[in-house]
Amino acid sequence: MPDSTPLAAGLAIGLGAIGPGIGIGILGSKAMEAMGRNPEAGDTIFLRMIIGMAFTEAIAIYALVVAFLLFGRIH
Repeated sequence: MPDSTPLAAGLAIGLGAIGPGIGIGILGSKAMEAMGRNPEAGDTIFLRMIIGMAFTEAIAIYALVVAFLLFGRIH
């Protein structure tokens, strides 16, 4: 029976990056839309957008760590 650890590692990072990727795209889109509607609040919106993107990207980094941990079991 072949070892399925590389497949698990690939799926962990692949599926773990889909959600944050979509979330960051929606977050950026809505922030730009909000800045277009209310340019005076651009600085506040931009700051909150960057903080939200950082938290969202952390989820993808967790998936990367899990993939490395799974892949490390091979060697």
